[in-house]
Amino acid sequence: MQKRENRIDLLVGDHAAKLSDRLQAHREQLFPPNARKEMRRFTSGEAAELLGVKDAYLRKLHLDGKGPEPEIRGAGRRYYSPADLQALRELLEQGAKSPGTYLPGRRDGDHLQVITVINFKGGSGKTTTSAHLAQKCALDGYRVLAIDLDPQASLSALHGYQPEFDLLDGGTLYDAIRYEDPVPLSDVIQPTYMTNLDLIPGNLDLMEFEHETPRALANRDGNLFFTRVGDKLAEVEQDYDIVVIDCPPQLGYITMSALSAATAVLVTVHPQMLDVMSMCQFLLMTSNLLGVVAEAGGDMTYDWMRYVVTRYEPGDGPQNQMVSFMRSMFGEHVLNHPVLKSTAISDAGITKQTLYEVEKSQFTRATYERARESLDNVNGEIEGLIQAAWGR
Repeated sequence: MQKRENRIDLLVGDHAAKLSDRLQAHREQLFPPNARKEMRRFTSGEAAELLGVKDAYLRKLHLDGKGPEPEIRGAGRRYYSPADLQALRELLEQGAKSPGTYLPGRRDGDHLQVITVINFKGGSGKTTTSAHLAQKCALDGYRVLAIDLDPQASLSALHGYQPEFDLLDGGTLYDAIRYEDPVPLSDVIQPTYMTNLDLIPGNLDLMEFEHETPRALANRDGNLFFTRVGDKLAEVEQDYDIVVIDCPPQLGYITMSALSAATAVLVTVHPQMLDVMSMCQFLLMTSNLLGVVAEAGGDMTYDWMRYVVTRYEPGDGPQNQMVSFMRSMFGEHVLNHPVLKSTAISDAGITKQTLYEVEKSQFTRATYERARESLDNVNGEIEGLIQAAWGR
């Protein structure tokens, strides 16, 4: 019998090292080692739309010397940074007729909104949905914490972190929820280049929680695994309005702990038969496992749960049939607006950016505006659910 010489562990390790080096070189080409990602500035028209005012009003504020000084470019065009937008919100809120018009976040008595974004199947648009939701809420004036619970760390990469280079000494949620010597949650929170948005990045360390929890259960550890994420979020809840958790594409202990901490659940669905069949299995497993958690004392009450259709192609007949099927089954639990499949969104991802970060001039106007409108509509619907949960 011929002996096989190729050890798969060595081959995979070699490929991983080569890919990691190439990705690091790619990152350094996009963002040199001494540089940090920066959020682009918004035109006065974009700023006015985000603030919900007329461009002429922003111009008047500028001429009157009120608010931040915008960057002036060719032909007198005004550009505003995310920090400028926040300063304008604070200025406008002072003269608003009703509280929360320009600063829509929590008020006394409002609970922290913890939104878990989940699906069993990779490629459902989970990370894309999480990133755009977190960034849009930050631009709209909410204080947002994004948490990457996926060991593959795509959400982290979108925000400038390459785990095998930037998180050599830990720095993920695992450090805060591990069973031995957990650190304060504030130790692993990183500011991002976007005003109002902080991040807890992810890496392979998160898998340790999956390995350690069975041992803790066997030892009857008094700290229940499903309370650990919620207990840690309680340490910083006064600092944020919204937490967006990008869960891994599996229903492990860390996902169940995130679901126990959640006040809302967003399930991403690609409207294809195989994806919907996979989601069916995911829902069955989720129901069974969370039922066990509930019997053990976990809080399984939510403000809302919604399905969001992702990578949707309006001209695709089978997709339309699948969306109609879902709406007939789940009714109002399916968001009214889908996330359209768009080259603008996928091309932005190549340079580790979201559609809110890229310069719109990189695309044809129609392509950009169509994709942006799709994302804004979805995120606006979710923000409406958040406001309703706060009784507004």
